[in-house]
Amino acid sequence: MNTDKLSVRLATVAKYVPKGARMADIGSDHAYLPCYLVKNAEIRFAVAGEVAAGPYQSAERNVLSEGLSEIISVRLGDGLDVIQSGEVDCVTIAGMGGALITNILERGKDKLGSVNRLILQPNISAISIRKWFLDNNWELTSEEIIEEDGKIYEVLVGEKGVPDRSYKSDLETGLLLGPFLVKKQDEIFIKKWTAEKINWQRIYAALEGAAETVETIEKKQEISEKIKLVEEALKNEES
Repeated sequence: MNTDKLSVRLATVAKYVPKGARMADIGSDHAYLPCYLVKNAEIRFAVAGEVAAGPYQSAERNVLSEGLSEIISVRLGDGLDVIQSGEVDCVTIAGMGGALITNILERGKDKLGSVNRLILQPNISAISIRKWFLDNNWELTSEEIIEEDGKIYEVLVGEKGVPDRSYKSDLETGLLLGPFLVKKQDEIFIKKWTAEKINWQRIYAALEGAAETVETIEKKQEISEKIKLVEEALKNEES
């Protein structure tokens, strides 16, 4: 992967960045995404934000060697601290856990006034992002599920709008599985949730043998509800 050819995961994120956007890529790593978007004339300006010194220096080197320092500003800082209010209209955050991504958004909420699109790729817990969207008046407008090197990723796109519009009647299933993904149910989706279900069944079986405490009873109930949601969704697909 380099600034000319992105990984499948980052290429999926890239295609949702609006043409002509002023973007911030948070946790930019080597700044591959902003460099690629600038070189393909997709965006006007980018901030590549990094919290760790190593990746920050690597991003700086890449941007410099591509001759893109005029258009891409590489900045060291935590989350959305790297941008000024009103500076960007699109934010991408890829390759972190869903809970960490929502934490970054929550702490930097005051920076999102001018932002009209969020493109987020959580490694785990996409449900955290869907819930955050719902609680903060962001509408989930698009989702994709992809597989690369044996790992499965989800890409979620949010815009300011009607937060519950995408969920129709079944909020619980939509939050866990993704309202667009559950409707489409492609091969990767079925693979992911079949594996998750087997894993939960294994945990449930282990809890069956454990001492009954309030905690184990609650955990078992939570797991069996998730299993039921997944079974229902996959069953609807078969019928």
